Amino acid sequence: METRTLDKETINKIGFVTFIIEEFASAYKMNRRDSYRYLKKYGGIDYVFNNWRALHIDNPFWVVREMFDVCHNNGGYKK
Repeated sequence: METRTLDKETINKIGFVTFIIEEFASAYKMNRRDSYRYLKKYGGIDYVFNNWRALHIDNPFWVVREMFDVCHNNGGYKK
């Protein structure tokens, strides 16, 4: 059986995405599972994975707001 390990960058990326999903859930009064499903469905997770290097140094408030905008532009919640 082959054992594979994750490189440090991948571990950091996964840690950041996990953290920001929880921040999003808290900001919009959702549980983590619903938050993940919403972000996955409307492109928020992909946005964070693709831009995590720039996003992880920003204030979590602004990252959550950007994720909301990305999801909104992809058909997410409409006011």
